[in-house]
Amino acid sequence: VIMVFSASYATAYLQEDKSPTFYFFRQALFAAAGLTVMYITSKINYQTFRWLSVFALGLAVLLLVAVLIPGIHTSRSDGVKRWIAVPGIGTFQPSEIAKVAVLSGGVGFLDRIGFLELVPYGLILLLIVGLMMLEPHMSGTILILAGAAAVLFAAGIKLYWFGGGGAALMGLVVLMMSGYQSTRILVWQDPWAYPRDGGYQIIQSLYAIGSGGLLGLGLGKSRQKFLYLPEPENDFIFAIVCEELGLIGAGIVLILFALLVMRGYWIAIHARDRFGALLVVGITTLTAVQVFLNISVVTNLIPTTGISLPFFSYGGTALMIQLAEMGIILSVSRQIPAPRQE
Repeated sequence: VIMVFSASYATAYLQEDKSPTFYFFRQALFAAAGLTVMYITSKINYQTFRWLSVFALGLAVLLLVAVLIPGIHTSRSDGVKRWIAVPGIGTFQPSEIAKVAVLSGGVGFLDRIGFLELVPYGLILLLIVGLMMLEPHMSGTILILAGAAAVLFAAGIKLYWFGGGGAALMGLVVLMMSGYQSTRILVWQDPWAYPRDGGYQIIQSLYAIGSGGLLGLGLGKSRQKFLYLPEPENDFIFAIVCEELGLIGAGIVLILFALLVMRGYWIAIHARDRFGALLVVGITTLTAVQVFLNISVVTNLIPTTGISLPFFSYGGTALMIQLAEMGIILSVSRQIPAPRQE
């Protein structure tokens, strides 16, 4: 919340109806609500999510269909349709709900691995991925497929299925690399060749990271956030972290994420049943891949795509869903059998 406040300070001045503290208080409000949801979720027996996941899947499909309907969605100038406007709250991406729904809903099919279990899970994936391609939302599609692949791997699927799935994924990437996506490849290869077009944001991001040095400029003292780096409180907030907190501060953030992911997999290994283990593997992998992809984009390791940094990027609904996911992991953790006393 503090980093959102710092990164959005200049952005707020550009909007006449918002003060510099608007982003801080709004994100803090959603953080408090998310922590409450996390606590309540952690107290629920995670077996309840078996039947709740069916309703979550249905809701995700309905929202992904709704976001394609003119008049309901809010679209960008390039025609991308990913958001639904909610009066009094703002906008949210149905793909955030779809990520959790696919993982929790699919896990129920995979207590056993066989043809009868793979077919319904595969159909669910195809439906969700197909709807997201129509937006188009490549980054969200990759996240969902990565989480699903982790769940399938943990469930014991044969490795040759991964070969086929990997080939299909590459085909999907090639298929989606058209229009604005193909331009991003060119920008990624040499952002300085497009300094005022597609390469502007990544160039400013690299300036922010480089100017942070070892110890950073100090909290709140970023220069790139003052109308140089576009929307620094969203997908590129890690660049501001690097600039203000330096290599040491950014390293601490990465260590915290690594510890969270490691702990998640430890909980999955020690879960009391297969359902809980697969549930935690899916959520933990989703978080890990999202962190990796976001930081890779900010550092220009991969082409720019719209992936936020979990728990850091501005966005109330995404933060609440991420904290609810942590609540699910805590629910599984609470039922891990205690070690026997010698």
